Amino acid sequence: MFIEDKIAKESMTINTPTPKIIFFDIDDTLSRNGIIAQHNKATLEELASTDIKLVISTGRSKAILPADILALLKADVLDAIICMNGQYSFDKKGRISHYPLSAEQTDTIVRLCQQSELIHKFDSATHIAWSGENERLREFNAITPNSIVDPEYHKGNTVYQCSVFFNNQQEKMQDVDFAQYELKLVHWHHIGADILPIEASKARGIKDVCQYYGVDASECMAFGDGMNDLEMFDLVGYAVAMGDAKQELIARADFVTGTIEERGIQSVLEQFHIAS
Repeated sequence: MFIEDKIAKESMTINTPTPKIIFFDIDDTLSRNGIIAQHNKATLEELASTDIKLVISTGRSKAILPADILALLKADVLDAIICMNGQYSFDKKGRISHYPLSAEQTDTIVRLCQQSELIHKFDSATHIAWSGENERLREFNAITPNSIVDPEYHKGNTVYQCSVFFNNQQEKMQDVDFAQYELKLVHWHHIGADILPIEASKARGIKDVCQYYGVDASECMAFGDGMNDLEMFDLVGYAVAMGDAKQELIARADFVTGTIEERGIQSVLEQFHIAS
């Protein structure tokens, strides 16, 4: 069922089973500019009193998850977090699943980034490590304790994904055939993308979490807005695109709702009779 731009605009009733797990992207889905919208926080707190599991599904590194999101996990509002595009998932008890990059993969990624003359970073469970630094990164590192500059970090630490950052349209590595290395480039912003194993995705993390809780993915709902949500949308039973989501994602969604500011999440949950 695809309802383009109608969930937040029309009064309608959706007679479908209540999802057993709801997966939420962070940036531009729950949060804007790294801070969770207060009405979204209140909705999560309301849902925490139900039997529905609440799980974050983000491309962000574990090392730089927003403090307000981690506080919700600590407070038992959230049940688990999938981060680094499904490469690492955990709850308060510890790690649920993880998929480290191999030495061969990291060496290939470094070579490709160097050939394109791009600053890149590798993400571990504790740090993000940059290959170099510029003025913007110096400012970022000064206020981000887990962000370091160490071009050799991947050689002595377990890392899960690489991120690259672009200055213009010509620096998007579009000429690189990542598939021949069993890698892929996933854009999350017009200035940046993640380099991951070809089999990596939020969907893989969702499968792990569903198995952990004994739930089928078809019984789950997911909210998202970006290109790294595509596989997640294909997997779950109810895929909801935010109003300002990428058009490619909207085409794969079951429902399209409003933006954060338009209380898009609340509009859908109300129609499902899940939250007020």
